[in-house]
Amino acid sequence: MQTLVQDVRHGLRLIRKNPGFAAVTAAVLALGIGANTAIFSVVNAVLLKSLPFPQPERIVSVPHTPPQDIFPGQKTFAVSPANYYDWKAQNDVFEHMTIYTDGVVSVTGLGEPESMSAGVVSSEFFSVLGARPLVGRLFAEGDDEPGHRLTVLSEGLWRTRFGANPAAVGGTIVLDGQSYTVIGVLPARLTYPADTQLWIPIVFTLDQRAIRGIHDFLVLARLKPGVRVETAQAQMNGISARLAAQYPADDKGWGAAVIPLHESIVGDVRPALLVLLGAVGFVLLIACANVANLVLARTLGRRKEIAVRTALGASRGRIVRQLFVETILLSLAGGALGVFAARFVVKLLVAAVGDQMPRVSEIRVDGPVLLFALGISLVTGALAGALPAWRLTRADPNEALKQGGRADADTGSPAIRNALVAAEVALALMLMIGAGLLVRSLARLRSVDPGFDPGRTLTALVAIPDEKYKTPESQRLFHQQVLERVRALPGVEAAGGISTLPLTNGGSTQPIAIEGRPAARMSEQPEVAVRIVTPGTLKALRVRLVAGRDFTDTDTDKSPGAVLISETMAKQFWPGENALGKRLEMTFAPGTMREVVGIVADVKLRGLGYREPIAALYVPMNQMPRGWTYLLVRTAPDPRSLVRPLVAAVRAVDPEQPVVEIQTMEEHLHDSLAHQRFNMLLLAAFAGLALLLSAVGIYSVLAYSVRRRTREIGIRMALGATARDVLRHVVAQGMRPALLGLAIGLAGAFALGRTLSSLVFGIPATDPATFASVAVLLGLVALAACALPAWRATRVQPTEALAEG
Repeated sequence: MQTLVQDVRHGLRLIRKNPGFAAVTAAVLALGIGANTAIFSVVNAVLLKSLPFPQPERIVSVPHTPPQDIFPGQKTFAVSPANYYDWKAQNDVFEHMTIYTDGVVSVTGLGEPESMSAGVVSSEFFSVLGARPLVGRLFAEGDDEPGHRLTVLSEGLWRTRFGANPAAVGGTIVLDGQSYTVIGVLPARLTYPADTQLWIPIVFTLDQRAIRGIHDFLVLARLKPGVRVETAQAQMNGISARLAAQYPADDKGWGAAVIPLHESIVGDVRPALLVLLGAVGFVLLIACANVANLVLARTLGRRKEIAVRTALGASRGRIVRQLFVETILLSLAGGALGVFAARFVVKLLVAAVGDQMPRVSEIRVDGPVLLFALGISLVTGALAGALPAWRLTRADPNEALKQGGRADADTGSPAIRNALVAAEVALALMLMIGAGLLVRSLARLRSVDPGFDPGRTLTALVAIPDEKYKTPESQRLFHQQVLERVRALPGVEAAGGISTLPLTNGGSTQPIAIEGRPAARMSEQPEVAVRIVTPGTLKALRVRLVAGRDFTDTDTDKSPGAVLISETMAKQFWPGENALGKRLEMTFAPGTMREVVGIVADVKLRGLGYREPIAALYVPMNQMPRGWTYLLVRTAPDPRSLVRPLVAAVRAVDPEQPVVEIQTMEEHLHDSLAHQRFNMLLLAAFAGLALLLSAVGIYSVLAYSVRRRTREIGIRMALGATARDVLRHVVAQGMRPALLGLAIGLAGAFALGRTLSSLVFGIPATDPATFASVAVLLGLVALAACALPAWRATRVQPTEALAEG
């Protein structure tokens, strides 16, 4: 221990003696360690950290698995009430089981009318989570029976709107025009689904409990102690098979999946985060190679000092340990700087990703992240010192003493330094190719025609409460009055409403039956995306009408049923025929045959990244009224200038109606690419960092070599070599390992193509144009990094160089 303390003291003295070297080394390591710490903080919060519930490994999501002949490639689907109650009654592997959905409620009586996100849950919801209240109680058995109006508040809502007053429990709050009793407060860390502000009971009538064909709900369950996921899956397979045999019209082909809740939350972002973690690992390796080169150069410069210490009795092991202590001290300094930088980077990441990533509120530089930073600092220091230490063990101290002060004597095996440069270039090239693929992919996504014109269009969600607008006629009248007032606003060119905005991976899908074709069971009926729209929606979005007519105000419940269909639906269901005039029935709205009155261009309903267009059906809102509607307003001026007039128009119809999610359609389009943009920006930033470190590495090695070979260069020039000869020689010396690194990097990037294949769009993961352009760019940067040392070599004066010898 005493020897280690001496080594640390000696290492600190050497660092103080060479502050420039220490600063450069620590800065290089800080870049690599800081980037890794920042990304690990995201990975730790999202992928590694357990959910904040008691025994979270026992909580599972139980979705439907749909028939693949109807939903090819779709792995999971929402659940119907009847199937949920059958699952609950027939299983013996779950301790608790709950059905729920999310919704929006209008809150009045607390100042300005406001829409809040609500969890609509059955009574066992909090038992499944194992949650305990902060104040009051949570839902218990029977709270979801008809006639109960109870609510549980989130801690955030309780603190902001009720001043954290315990007396709020037992009081009332007006939701959708009805008075609800507050029974408890849920702690913030237990909030589920994320960003939910309050919870209300889900109340099914007996008729609704028997609905088997409509899949609109989610199911969670808590496994009994000792029950494995595989055991629960096997039992759910058996239950699904029995239900399919018992109810073939609805359940044939439908199964159930048992998925750990943590996996169901983070499954979509896992591949991208692992790619980013691998990317920053490459950055750290490049930093290690850079530092190893710096330490190797410094160690070779200290050969005489080390030889003297060896001659005075210091063992080779002691010398190697001293070298490792020095590099680890430098690495710890770099780690401290990296953690300091990572705290700011994490804040930027959280702000950039917003609510587009699960568990984003848990991302922080906490204890586990600091331990990770300490660990990689120690490992990085050891790695950076390994090659210099190995080189030192092969050095002959007697040879070092014989060479004396000759600066050009370099037995330091330049092959090692060149190999490190090649490795840096190879890693940097792989990162840059990955970033280039994502840049091109995002450009391809942004060039995709969404099927509508997002320019100068304002959107806003107006969700009217069912309790207040109980009849279809009252809902229809509300939307008509709102649209009349909005269309009358100065600067409004067109206005309409739609049930779900385009580019949203959601919305309704429903089975249909085609007139004149053999009747099929519901489970075998084809499903199409259904959007409910008002007249004016096509004009507001500028969706092209291919054939037929648009909806008008005459398409009401008193007129024959009418629908618009997409071009893809027309080709899919009536290939080679004219679809206009064809009739169909929506299975969930039976009794009405609906005529195809128009065909419209395909719209990217689910997102720009979905390559194949989907069959879409548009229904006039006057024939199928609903409360949840997105207003679409195309304007002549800046759409943001219409925000206040739009809200005023809605409030003129109903003063208590909230208007939320106000944004332009261009902002909505921008938000729909948030994941791809986040991945691209981060990988591009890491690639830029790798490029910088690689350029520094090439420059430092070549500059060191020129410095060590000053006498040799002087002799060459004295024997007749021109400045051009020296320039060519030095550049060739620097470019050889760089070109080798480019070749290795191209092979590595090609081999890793599959890793990025799920993240790219519109181009292959081995796109030749990207590979070639990035390789040329890195080659030019390497050439530039060689230029300055080469130029300095041409400035060597032969007489001075020979005099130094």
